[in-house]
Amino acid sequence: MKKWISILAMMLSFWFLEASINISLPSVQDQKPNVLFINVDDLGWRDLGYMGGDFFETPNIDVLSKKGMYFTRSYSGAANCAPSRACLMTGQNTPRHGVYTVSPSARGQSSTRKLIPITNIDSLSSQAFTLAELFKKANYRTGTFGKWHLGQDPTDQGFEHNIGGNLRGNPGKDGYFSPYNLANIKNGPKGELLTDRLTDEAITFMEAHKETPFFTYLAYYAVHTPLMARPALIEKYQKKDNPLNIDPVYAAMVETVDDNIGKLMDFLKVSGLDRNTLVVFTSDNGGIRSIATQAPLRAGKGSYYEGGIRVPCIVKWPGVVKPGTRYDRPISNLDFFPTFQEILNIKLDKPVFDGRSILAVLKGGALKVRPLFFHFPIYLQKYNAAEDDGRDPLFRTRPGSVIIYGQWKLHHYYEDDGYELYNLQTDVGERNNLAALRPGKTRELNDLLKKWLTEVQAPIPVALNPEYEGER
Repeated sequence: MKKWISILAMMLSFWFLEASINISLPSVQDQKPNVLFINVDDLGWRDLGYMGGDFFETPNIDVLSKKGMYFTRSYSGAANCAPSRACLMTGQNTPRHGVYTVSPSARGQSSTRKLIPITNIDSLSSQAFTLAELFKKANYRTGTFGKWHLGQDPTDQGFEHNIGGNLRGNPGKDGYFSPYNLANIKNGPKGELLTDRLTDEAITFMEAHKETPFFTYLAYYAVHTPLMARPALIEKYQKKDNPLNIDPVYAAMVETVDDNIGKLMDFLKVSGLDRNTLVVFTSDNGGIRSIATQAPLRAGKGSYYEGGIRVPCIVKWPGVVKPGTRYDRPISNLDFFPTFQEILNIKLDKPVFDGRSILAVLKGGALKVRPLFFHFPIYLQKYNAAEDDGRDPLFRTRPGSVIIYGQWKLHHYYEDDGYELYNLQTDVGERNNLAALRPGKTRELNDLLKKWLTEVQAPIPVALNPEYEGER
């Protein structure tokens, strides 16, 4: 009898021990995750293997898409570098932070601009509350590696550690190989590749802070111009069948980024950080169409057709995001700020966000259909009149605003009060303008757009340009 009592006592002690362990160790969903946010520059929506970019070789990013959730309708907050990054860092749309483009806003020939564009600012206000400051509020270590483009010094806006970030939007002439043209980075050995160096610096930061939660913002200058890569890799793509006439140097840069994604994922696995690190992989805006076609999407960087604002996006979060899942409803880079706020459970005084948390999506749910808005009261000159595929051959963007609501998308242009309505479900290339055929839908979306513009006090250009010479 004593023997059975002893066995029963032992079993109960093991049960209590296991229960206490389960109580004391929170689940992955309850922990505050490390965050590695990878923001590639000018990477097009289709320029990856998992998205159907057959010319590109991106095995590591393809594996990442299988280990996380990938989004087929992920949008940047704006169509070029600085405003998109301002949207990401603040969770606020362009009328709130005032960064509409890379200065100035009066781009292209003055004689071809009917309106005087709204004045642009090239840096975030010191009053802006950034993602880095949100993470610092949650006692995270914060580091940025690469392109900042929102001011001279990101350490003024929440980052403790900065390598290579300032107001510059590209690494400059011959800037992808050491010696570098950038501030806030020491030269490496002659010929060192900037993309590799930024990865190494980010890994060093994460290794140093692996005992504390960290926010690592890895914003590669790649694949922004000037196009530069290792000669052997360029030669590889020069020899490939290339029916879409994709620039082989650009393709080599994409593969170089992919190699570094592999290095990052290997580090997280070997270090043991993988289990509790949330990884985001995305691009700041669409690709340049004359470098790599964005078909079936129309246009490219600098345009508010789909090719300029639809971007690749993957989120990997072990224990929370189901591997190999796909999400087809629209999200925006404006959504990341409120998402991280919800994950961190940080209370803010009267926060103003133009996105919505996608935490429920990451856990397997879905967002209700909601409108996405874009406002660009500025001009962006052409890159290549024959290849840009814009509304006219002189500009990638003329002043206007856009609303996307479900399958519908409405463009409103201010120079001629023109409207373009597209059904993205049947016409993702935005070729068949339905504005005249569907006046009710045009009016419905325009009413929503006008209401939003009023709510955010968006400045509308109305002053006529005295140097305008009329339509050509």
